[in-house]
Amino acid sequence: MNVVAIVPVALFGVLALGFLYALYNGDPSHLPSALIGKPAPQFKLPGIEGLKANGTVVPGLSTGDLGNGKVSIVNVWASWCVPCRQEQPLLDTVAARLKVPLYGIDQKDSAADASKFLQTLGNPFQKIGADGNGRVSIDWGVYGVPETYVVDGAGKIAYKYVGPLTEEAVEKELRPAVERAIKAGS
Repeated sequence: MNVVAIVPVALFGVLALGFLYALYNGDPSHLPSALIGKPAPQFKLPGIEGLKANGTVVPGLSTGDLGNGKVSIVNVWASWCVPCRQEQPLLDTVAARLKVPLYGIDQKDSAADASKFLQTLGNPFQKIGADGNGRVSIDWGVYGVPETYVVDGAGKIAYKYVGPLTEEAVEKELRPAVERAIKAGS
């Protein structure tokens, strides 16, 4: 057999094994973010049109709502996102358990669909920004919904979690991230 014919096949095999290893090694919720330690992107989003909670219009969200000496959590979600549906009931308890404000960014959604989603599954958010074209989500470095961020008291992104939150993720990752951000600010 000709050595020249074997080299490309062997090279392909090595590359394929490398790709398989990378594909199945690691946790996809730990995707890197260039924004960790940097200020949250500048944005100003309107609220979801017509959305009310306890008879009051749910306000939009902007950079000015973040920081101000308080740690907060920002969850990027959408009504069309199946994992967001799975995560939503847990979000109702997250802010209360972690004792920090929970804000939402609704990505590429209609007001009617977003309102129906929140009326059906509950609205855990103090404020929600409607990111109709997804531009703000891109600025935040969102790979895909849902994603959850911890923003420290100075308005810097302290932590990013990719994918739907679970009880285990809240206790082992989100809670420690919030506690580190609170401790760093005191």
